Amino acid sequence: MTQAIEVRGLSRRYGGPRGFEAVKGISFDVARGELFALLGTNGAGKTSTMELVEGLDRPSGGTVRLLGHDPFAERAAVRARIGVMLQDAGFPADLTVAETARMWAGTLPDARPVPEALELAGIGHRARVRVKQLSGGERRRLDLALAVLGRPDVLFLDEPTTGLDPESRQNTWRVIRDLLVAGTTVLLTTHYLDEAQALADRLAIMDAGSIVTSGTVAQVVGAYPARIIFRLGDPTDIPDLPGAPTIDRDGPDVVIKTDELQATLSALLRWADDHDVTLRDLDARSASLEEAFLTIAGGHR
Repeated sequence: MTQAIEVRGLSRRYGGPRGFEAVKGISFDVARGELFALLGTNGAGKTSTMELVEGLDRPSGGTVRLLGHDPFAERAAVRARIGVMLQDAGFPADLTVAETARMWAGTLPDARPVPEALELAGIGHRARVRVKQLSGGERRRLDLALAVLGRPDVLFLDEPTTGLDPESRQNTWRVIRDLLVAGTTVLLTTHYLDEAQALADRLAIMDAGSIVTSGTVAQVVGAYPARIIFRLGDPTDIPDLPGAPTIDRDGPDVVIKTDELQATLSALLRWADDHDVTLRDLDARSASLEEAFLTIAGGHR
């Protein structure tokens, strides 16, 4: 079996047949050893989808297979093989970090040594501190330590770096990459698009309960034009450029959108050099995941 997760026509409705449909018949696969990111604005259906794949509730429609099993009906078959990092785990406040981890390890058949899991997540130095004394970022590191404690085949990460400082975010990314190299499959939700761009093998962007687009980062971003931005000191006419660009001007500010960045930019620079034109504050870049995300989310309201 090459697919760790198989989702077909998945839907989730709250409040009966006429209630709110949070997930609307979506389908996707996640291969073993792959990181798949679910992106979307608040209310897009990401967390509802994650909960169904984890087996926390029965779908209103469609099917889920997690490691070849129905994660709700056959939860005993998958529970020990998955790790889950929720947005808020709600640990007992008066236990220390080490006590919390030992308690969690007691529920697992093949747990890592507690000190190893805590060090892996960067929280080992706080082992004797009570949970209620941890900062928000430290609690997220504890969440990660418990999620990987059972050596999971599939790891669910729901906003794993919220509240972390930049160094801790990078450390968390390193842990995730190491787990992927070791063969762990990861299903990730995040609001940090740079995080998805850095980590994801493939991704899907959800809006209003549906998957609007999916593929590799390059495939999703490649559907959107590159941009060249600069300022002109004089009201100079810009010539026709290769790549069928669109040119928007607002006084001295110019924005060129093109599907052929190199050809358009090369011709623009040649023209500027030949005519002694200065392109102030010149910035040329391919489309970003953020631009694709905002276009998709905004266009489906």
